[in-house]
Amino acid sequence: QVQLVESGGGSVQAGGSLRLSCAASGYTSVSNCMVWFRQAPGKEREGVAAIYTGASSTYYADSVKGRFTISQDNAKNTTYLQMNSLKFEDTAMYYCAAAPTGDRRWCSLFWHRGSVFTYWGQGTQVTVSS
Repeated sequence: QVQLVESGGGSVQAGGSLRLSCAASGYTSVSNCMVWFRQAPGKEREGVAAIYTGASSTYYADSVKGRFTISQDNAKNTTYLQMNSLKFEDTAMYYCAAAPTGDRRWCSLFWHRGSVFTYWGQGTQVTVSS
């Protein structure tokens, strides 16, 4: 059974940094589309960043480009989201999601669509104070 466990959330002042982790277990696929989503109260879920682990290809929402970096440690089955220059509007619950696809193009096309992902973590809260 696939499990995703996020950690690393917390409270930080604007301009600060946090690193989120998503530890995966139960996977047999070595090429996955791993995505970080976020959802703030009253807002729709938003795809933030994705990585296709088979080629380390990365994708970002415009709102976080240049500030957030997604990375993968295959030895640890862990996906990271380094968040720098945090803004008040980054405040949200952050979730990681996974799809065991062996298709990089699929990941590039659909990474921002939460409805296509089967596996989700429980979320970790990020609060940025202005």
